[in-house]
Amino acid sequence: MGNATSTSGRRGTLRAEQKRATRARLLESARGLFAARGYAAVTVDDIAAEVGCSRATFYLHFPGKVDILLAVAGDGMAPSALAFYQDLDRVLDTGSRAEFTDWITRAIEWFHQYKEMLPAWDEATALESDFQAVARDGILALPNSMTSYLARWPEDRRDEARLRVELLVTQLERFFTRWAMLGTIDVSAEEAAEVLTDIWFPALTAPAAS
Repeated sequence: MGNATSTSGRRGTLRAEQKRATRARLLESARGLFAARGYAAVTVDDIAAEVGCSRATFYLHFPGKVDILLAVAGDGMAPSALAFYQDLDRVLDTGSRAEFTDWITRAIEWFHQYKEMLPAWDEATALESDFQAVARDGILALPNSMTSYLARWPEDRRDEARLRVELLVTQLERFFTRWAMLGTIDVSAEEAAEVLTDIWFPALTAPAAS
């Protein structure tokens, strides 16, 4: 009886490990395909075929293509973005322009790290109505994580405070896209960081006068 239970337990552990391995391979396949071809051009069949599994196996792990894109983003991109803006909260507490410039420089480096996934993310936001709400919640989570920054604003102006951070996110993304991916802005990263600091450091260090 004991041996049978032990054998059953090993089989259960093996199945769980195989399931985790298949999920990991699906995520890796999706990450590579989305990076190479964007979101719209990639199908569930493409992702499954690269792993060597069936469409049915894919659906055992993910409800659909949107869900695997979210899982890819959640496997590093989204958590690191949140941590980045929590660090911005700390930087703003210092009141140091130099630290803010350093943060902007690191933000540009963050976009470099994840630049291959940005077009797929934008495509999904444009094409998938369900994804728009997810993307909106993701952006709003950034200023909401900046508790010290928000506390410096009067309660009736905190929506404005959140908007300022959302506009910072948007400008950084658009700058990076035009500078590093499209090549339509010709400037060094150092000069860009200084100019972006000129714009955003005064806009975020204190509430505007009423």
